Amino acid sequence: MKTYTAKAKEIDAQWHVIDASGKTLGRLSTQVATLLMGKHRPTYTPNLNTGDFVVIVNAAKVRVTGRKAQQKIYYRHSGYPGGLRSTTFERMMETHPIRVIEYAVEGMLPKNRLGRSMLRRLKVYPGENHPHEAQVGKGSEGGAG
Repeated sequence: MKTYTAKAKEIDAQWHVIDASGKTLGRLSTQVATLLMGKHRPTYTPNLNTGDFVVIVNAAKVRVTGRKAQQKIYYRHSGYPGGLRSTTFERMMETHPIRVIEYAVEGMLPKNRLGRSMLRRLKVYPGENHPHEAQVGKGSEGGAG
C-alpha cells in the first residue's frame, strides 16, 4: 500500500462562514485552525496548504470564561529598550476585536511560511456583514460549529 499525497492542483478550497457570537474564544479558534490547516479532509498533506477559507462574523461578540477578560494580557514590543506594551482582553475587544481571534488562531498554526499562507485565508469581521457572499454561496453557511 502506498501513502496518498495530495498535489497542489488537486486541492479545491471551500469557504466556511462561522458566527462567533456567544462562542468561547479557544474552542472557536481550534475549529478555525483545523479548517485552515485542512485536517478535516481525508486528503490532508502536512507540507501543502490543503485547508479552506474561513470567514468569521460577529467577532466582537466572542467571549472568554472565568476572569480572563481582566487577566488575559496581550504583549507587543517596539524593538527599542523599554518598548514593551501590554493590553488586556477587555481593552483589546473595545479597540480591535478582530485581532483577538487572529492572534488566537495564529498561535495554533505552524510557525513557518506555510502557516502564514494558511492565516491569509482567514477573514474576520466584527459585525454581521462580510464582502465574501459571492465566494461563500448558499450551501456553505454555518461552517464548523
